[in-house]
Amino acid sequence: MRVLLVDDEPLARERLRRLLADLPGCELCGEAGDGRAALELCDRLTPDVVLMDIRMPGMDGLEAARHLAGLPAPPAVIFTTAFGDHALEAFEACAVDYLLKPIRSERLAGALGNARRLTRAQAAQLDTDSGGARNHICVRVRGNLQLIPVADIRYFRADNKYVAVRTGTGEYLIEESLKTLEDEFGSRFLRIHRNALVAVDFITGLERAAEGQCGVALAGIDERLEVSRRHQADVRARLTA
Repeated sequence: MRVLLVDDEPLARERLRRLLADLPGCELCGEAGDGRAALELCDRLTPDVVLMDIRMPGMDGLEAARHLAGLPAPPAVIFTTAFGDHALEAFEACAVDYLLKPIRSERLAGALGNARRLTRAQAAQLDTDSGGARNHICVRVRGNLQLIPVADIRYFRADNKYVAVRTGTGEYLIEESLKTLEDEFGSRFLRIHRNALVAVDFITGLERAAEGQCGVALAGIDERLEVSRRHQADVRARLTA
């Protein structure tokens, strides 16, 4: 069983390293100090299990776990935490194991023995229970994982079985539904068409087109997106609120 350790505290990683060394059938394949580094290592090392702290600077364990769930072969995720707060009940409900620090050897052995893969459904449940939306969207560029800050995204637009993610500098394709993205980011993105969500903070205005149609202008890009008749009233109301 190949294990990746993820914790921003070197002493915590050292303790887990010692515990793993005493467990037969476990191989430490790498270590990371935050969620972003964990994603990069998982894509390269393909561990079977990730032992991951929850509270870390930058990308925390919850967001990293949601991104890991989107990998073709996601690893099992076992959360480690020093805080016995409400999040633990969410982990239990999702069948994702967790270890409360300081971690005991027998508890670690049991968790590794019962490790389950974090499925997309479990990740979605984590989103619901933790009440948080992602800060990044994980995309694959020329075979490598890349994290796109949500704050840089101008729009999401459905494109056949993919969704195009447009930033000020480029466009990427992801395999997520527009409805799922709307549910997660509805406070920041506005539905303007059955196939498009736009970032409210980047809208600079509405422009009239032929035959009563109108388009939305977005800061940083020249492209204009059509606003369907069905959504025009909602868009105008949101912009004047």
